[in-house]
Amino acid sequence: MKEFLLRISIFSIFWFGFIIESGSRSLLPAILFICALTIGSYFFLAVIKKPLLLYIGISLLIFFAYILNSNDENLYTALLLLYIHIESIYQLKTIHFRIFTAFHFILFLFIVISNNAQLEWLMFFSLVYFIALSLNNMVHNRKEQRNMYEELLGEFRKLKRASYETDRTARLEERTRIARDMHDSVGHKLTALQMQIEILSMQKTELDVSELKKLARESLEETRHAVKALKVEESEGIATVLNLIRKLESESHVFVQFTTKQRVLSAKLSNKQSVALYRVIQEALTNAMRHAHSKEIHVILGRSATGDLTFKISNRIHQQKPLQLGFGLSSMKERINELGGTVSIYQTENEFIISGTLPLKEKDRSC
Repeated sequence: MKEFLLRISIFSIFWFGFIIESGSRSLLPAILFICALTIGSYFFLAVIKKPLLLYIGISLLIFFAYILNSNDENLYTALLLLYIHIESIYQLKTIHFRIFTAFHFILFLFIVISNNAQLEWLMFFSLVYFIALSLNNMVHNRKEQRNMYEELLGEFRKLKRASYETDRTARLEERTRIARDMHDSVGHKLTALQMQIEILSMQKTELDVSELKKLARESLEETRHAVKALKVEESEGIATVLNLIRKLESESHVFVQFTTKQRVLSAKLSNKQSVALYRVIQEALTNAMRHAHSKEIHVILGRSATGDLTFKISNRIHQQKPLQLGFGLSSMKERINELGGTVSIYQTENEFIISGTLPLKEKDRSC
């Protein structure tokens, strides 16, 4: 918004100079009308998807004002036309910009000839237009590269998630197969063993088989517990974070670059740790969208040298402001501190960053 106000201010200043330099007071109302019309049209340049005709219309209005004031040389005519041409470098596609440049060159050629200007002016304007064509080509090449990069990055993220889902599905299938095998073989044999012991105890009462019965019963119960544990999908760990990011992306249309490092995918979190990490990332993303109006956010999860989980969430900021921790960020920090972790919240010239560590369960430090 500030950039647009600066651009419209410069355009208005050039028009003010044109009006001041205008010699004919009788034509002043017509020139003021043209000025108001061009400034009003300028507001629509950023809205229209194909603004070529609007650029041509604004240029024709400026040229018409020059024709009305043709008895006097007015430097601001050239400045207005050049400014509009520079504006079009970043908004017009290459083919449209070439058409607009050819049209502008004809207008300038007419101005140079009508003022009996020297050849150096024509050479100067030719050089300006050549540079403008080169800049337009470079700008749109970079836009195409940026769009291609975002498309490739999006595909990479989809493939990465698909790979994660494929691995998770494969693990679940393997766990289900092992559970089925244990149930069909070991469980069946233990049940048969328990029945045989029952029969033996009834036939030979003098034989003490209580220990055998107890052992068989305990083995059967342990097998059943193991089968149940294998059948249950493991929801701890990084899966919760992935689900969060997937949900926030779909709801808020935010662009998240998610990176995992140092065996973090194998990390297992307790329920409290999963909730804490969930809330940290959720609050960081919400804070970025609310205060920085940023649609691109970087999330990095890793493991420290001591085996703790490390996280870093960053987003670009357009203007650095004094850092004040609101209720959401303060609560997030307290939640991590209660679990023995640390959180650092700071900003650089271009980024707002939330980073910290979260101790993992002792049994997972050796993973």
